[in-house]
Parts: sequence; C-alpha cells; structure tokens
Amino acid sequence: MRVGVIGGGFMGEALVSALLKNGLAEASEVTVSDVVEARRQHLAASYGVEVMAENLEAVRGAELVVLAVKPQEFSAVAAGLRGRVGRKQTLLSIMAGVPIERIGRELEHEAVVRAMPNTAAFVGQAMSVWTARAGVPEERCETVARLLRAVGRELRVGDEKYLDMATAVSGSGPGFVFLFLEAFIDAAVHIGLRREVAQELAVQTLLGSAVLARETGKHPAELRNMVTSPGGTTAAGLQVLEDAGLRGAIIDAVEAAYERAKELNG
Repeated sequence: MRVGVIGGGFMGEALVSALLKNGLAEASEVTVSDVVEARRQHLAASYGVEVMAENLEAVRGAELVVLAVKPQEFSAVAAGLRGRVGRKQTLLSIMAGVPIERIGRELEHEAVVRAMPNTAAFVGQAMSVWTARAGVPEERCETVARLLRAVGRELRVGDEKYLDMATAVSGSGPGFVFLFLEAFIDAAVHIGLRREVAQELAVQTLLGSAVLARETGKHPAELRNMVTSPGGTTAAGLQVLEDAGLRGAIIDAVEAAYERAKELNG
C-alpha cells in the first residue's frame, strides 16, 4: 500500500511508525510532506521514508492520502491540492473540527474518511472513532480500519456528529488524564515520596486501573466499591474528591470540549 502523509508532526509520525511496524507498508511506499525541514530530516533518518516540502509530491501515486495538518492550515493545504487528488485515491483526515463535507468540497474529492485518533497512537494504544462519506467503497474503508487498528482500537460510527463527541472524550481526554496524573504525582510528593517514586506509583496505578476496567468489563462504580472499605483510607480520600466537585468538574470539562468541537466544526 502506497501512503502519502501530509503533515509530519506528532500524529503524522505516529501513523508512519505504525504503518511500518505492522507491515502495512514498506518505507519505500511511504511519502511525507512537511513545511519544517527539521521534521523532514527526522522522519527520513528515523524511518527511511521519502520526505518533501511539497504536498502535491506526497500525494502522487498514493492509494491512501492522510491529512495530518492542523485544522487552521487546511484551507492553504487544500488550495494546492484542489482537483489534483485522483478518483482512485482515498483521503483520510485526522483533523479535529473539519467536517467531511468541507474536505470534499475544498479538495473536489468524493472518497473522504474522517477519523479522530488520540495521542496514544504513538505507543499503539489510541482510541480512534471514524466515519466515511457515503459511497466510499468498503475495501477502502477496510484499508483505513487496518491503519487505525495499527495504532490502537478503532470504532466506526454512522453519523459524523459522533466525531465531535469523540473529540471531547477520547481526543481531549488524554489532556484531562495527564492533569489528574500530574496532580496525583504532586500529591504523592507532598506526603513525602521522592518524585521518581511518586511518578512510578501514579503512572502504574492509572495504567493498571484502566486495564482492569477494560479486561473485566465491570462498571467503574463496582470496581470503586471493591477497593473502598467502610471507614477506610480510600473512603476518606473519595469523600474529599466528591466534596471538591471532581465528578461535576469532569462533566463540565467534557461538555466544554464538546461545545468547542462543534464550534470548530461550524
């Protein structure tokens, strides 16, 4: 599979790495365009892929074209590619807030798929929600699904509105988790643990808890009750979190991210 990636930033690099690591493409079949020379040099040295400054060069001959640029850069990118993407090529956008209809209109192209992965793609643990424009052949959709599975888990939805919701939950979610993790580590340091020990304990605790929830399929409340003894240490800490309004703050944060995603989506 020949793949052209427009945008060699963090997410673009994650997809390139996954393509090669999972045998979906050879280095000689991947081209990446980026305006920053340092990024081009890094990608060429790290992965052996062909790099260039011109987006059109990355598109030529590619079966799958990945749009991995910032949303605010899309119009400028589209201006240079409009009408130059072939009918047999599939466009995969991982841009937040740019709807399929706009992508198809500005690029004058029908076969458009839009996905919302997250930063965990770099370690193969992403959650990607995606949808395809009506009329995109199923074999092309399966190609996209294979790529998204290479960076983690994927979920196809029938309505694009769910991508704004996914942006708020799994797209922005890592930022919320990292803030909690940062506070968790600081709290451990505050009570006397060395920072490197605090980080090891906090990171593994979050990781283990998430894996436990996924593997058991139990409701989080059930898992929380399993570790909460009456009058115990966990109960004391949970009471503080509830009194501080943690649950409501998380709901408000996701809602704010969702409203912002809808604004970006026009």
